Amino acid sequence: MSRQTGGPLDAGAVLKWGLPAMRDLPWRAERDPWRILVSEVMLQQTQVERVIPKWHAFLTAFPTPADCAIASLGDVLRLWQGLGYPRRARNLQAAAAIVVELHNGQLPDDLDDLLDLPGIGPYTARAVLAFAFERDVAVVDTNVARILARSSGERLTPKRAQERADEAVPYGQGWVWNQVVMDLGATLCRPAPTCIPCPLAGSCSWHLAGRPHPDPATGSAGVSGKQARFEGSARQARGKVLAAVGVEARPAADFDDSIIAGLVADGLVIVSDDTVHLPE
Repeated sequence: MSRQTGGPLDAGAVLKWGLPAMRDLPWRAERDPWRILVSEVMLQQTQVERVIPKWHAFLTAFPTPADCAIASLGDVLRLWQGLGYPRRARNLQAAAAIVVELHNGQLPDDLDDLLDLPGIGPYTARAVLAFAFERDVAVVDTNVARILARSSGERLTPKRAQERADEAVPYGQGWVWNQVVMDLGATLCRPAPTCIPCPLAGSCSWHLAGRPHPDPATGSAGVSGKQARFEGSARQARGKVLAAVGVEARPAADFDDSIIAGLVADGLVIVSDDTVHLPE
């Protein structure tokens, strides 16, 4: 099948299904690369419902890379509170500083330049190209990766998954294709899939084979496994420390030494005079 008709996936069927049902997400009305980047970084391992208010608040405070770059890391972390994985916030600010220094305050529209930014991997770089610059590049998140593995009926290597995804992008429709196929994975091709209304049911190798065990998506490139338990985890403890010292500096003795040591190593807190505070 040629790229014009959708490569390994039936682009016509997917778009016919997805265009009327496209989720109304605030960043989908955007083409500003910085606003797109912030949304993509926030959405990593975080539910959409939690991201939406944080995205609005963050961009009100830091509407451009320059605004983020000159802020204190402490202020950036305070606005990030509640999203988890605070190293993402640190890397985002570091990326903003490089954008200001090397790219005149504008996110580059080149894949290699985007990949050179701190915390920006293949998924996020391609998401900026597809959603801000409307390039015909494929975005492979965990939802898309499940579709690719199941439709092909096999576990895929990272290289093969990206190749199949790139082959599927209909010419000139990179933006809408990526949005719709991500919606398909988020709503129907879930870990426990709903196959009957799926527009790919008639061509999905795994579905046509009777959905045999093991699911080819399990262990395939890009498909997330089960997250470790949050309650009682070091991630939860780190979050509590950052929330506490985001309000005011606290004695180091209030917290577990190993948690503080990890946060210091990550550059997320500073300890001086036996007191823990955010970098200001």
